[in-house]
Formats: sequence, structure tokens, C-alpha cells
Amino acid sequence: MLFRLLTSLIIILLIFSCSKKDEINYKKDERISPFVLYEEGIKSFERRDFFFASKKFSEAELNFEQVELAAKSSLMASFCLYGINFYNEAIEGLERYLNTYPADKNVIYAHYLLAIIQFELISDEKKDLKPLIEANKKIDFFLKKYPNSDYALDLRFKKDLIQNQLAAKELFIAKYYISTQKWVPAINRLKIIVRDYDKTVFIEEALHRLVEISYHLGLKKEAENYAKILGYNYNSSEWYAQSYKVLNKDYNIQKEFSASIKDKKSENFLKKIINMIK
Repeated sequence: MLFRLLTSLIIILLIFSCSKKDEINYKKDERISPFVLYEEGIKSFERRDFFFASKKFSEAELNFEQVELAAKSSLMASFCLYGINFYNEAIEGLERYLNTYPADKNVIYAHYLLAIIQFELISDEKKDLKPLIEANKKIDFFLKKYPNSDYALDLRFKKDLIQNQLAAKELFIAKYYISTQKWVPAINRLKIIVRDYDKTVFIEEALHRLVEISYHLGLKKEAENYAKILGYNYNSSEWYAQSYKVLNKDYNIQKEFSASIKDKKSENFLKKIINMIK
């Protein structure tokens, strides 16, 4: 009986001893310095290990007490995600950064990167139109807010490309309507190009198609007006030559165009016709 009591006491003491030992072994580690985490992120970034770098920058952000350093870590984490084409995650991170650190000195770069990501999401003007519209929206926002920044020139160039793609989309749809002889929606699409994308390479063809459709529908006056705009701006283009062939059967467009040059008041003439077709 005494032996059993002694055995039980020893077992209890061993269990208690192990429990105390476990508590010592699994004591919580000291918090890792955010500077160390940030440095690990920089080294991974330089090795182009962007995924691991993003993870380290995110950890650093959570541990930094200085707002400026936390903001920088957040922005670097999003840039790393952009670097591996994790576009949705990068956009989410950038939007969170803008909401969390609206006064940070690097906010302008975050807006620029958002615009760049939307631009890179554009694939084909014949496919989804949403990325084109969203990229155009982001670039317009940036150019309005930061027109004189170092990034503005690059985004203006990209905006021109977007405008051309948007015009190409409208022309593609217009041609589809023409092929199915749906003249009204075709005209509406072509007018969008004339009104909104008159600085793109597609304006000439759009005007010519309006000449063709209007003439086909018996709207000769409208056809002549579109031809005048085409001749006024692009009288050496192949589209003007084709429009001339359409109308020259019973209307000398070249003669009308020459006469209008003499008696018009330059810009007022063009504005009047453009306003008429809007």
C-alpha cells in the first residue's frame, strides 16, 4: 500500500515537472524588429523573389510604429504583387494603402501604379470593354489631379493608345451593324467616333462610312456634309478619295470643297458642321 502511494506521488511530481519545463520551452519569442522584416523584403525584392518580398513588407507594415515606414511597406508589398502579375491583389493593396495613408508622400505613385495596372489589363478591343473604360477613367483622374507630374507624360501617351482602342471598338461594332444593314445603330456608333475620338486614326474611316450610309439611305445633304469635314481635314487620305467616288456621280465634292474654303470663316465652318451632326 505504501509502495503504491509512493509511486503515485512520483508520477504526480514528474507530470508537474514536465508541465513547468514545457512552459519554459514554449515561451513566446520576442517581437521581430520591423526593420529586420523590411530588410528581408528588400533583399528578396533585389533577388526578384517578389512573392516572398511582398509577404515580408506586409509583416513589416503591421509591426512598424512609424506611420511613414508602415505606408512605405504597404506600397512596396503592392508593387511586388504587381511585379508577379497578381493584378487584383495589387489593386486591392493599393486601394487599401490610399484609404489608410491618404496623406503619405507617395500617394501620387500609388495612383500612377493603379492606372498602369488597369492599362496592362487591356487585351483586345474586340473583347471586354470594361478594362479600357476603367483604364481611361484612372488615367483621366491622374492627369486631372497631377497634370505636371513626372508620370503625366507617360500616361498621356497611354491615353492616346486607349482612345484609339476605344475608337476601334466603336468602329468594329459599327461595321457589324453595317454588315447586317442595321443603319441607325451603325450611324450612332460612327457618330461617337466623330464626337469623342476625332483625334484618333479611325476618324477618317468613320467619316467615310457615314458618307456611304447617308448616301445609300438617300440622305445626300448629310453625306455631303460628312464629306466636307473629311475633305477639310484629310483631303489627301484614301478615305476622302473613296468618299469622292461615292458622291461624284451627281455631286462635285471637290468643287464644293474648294468653294467652301473661300467663303468660310475657317474654324467656324468646321464647328458648325460638327455641331450639326452631334
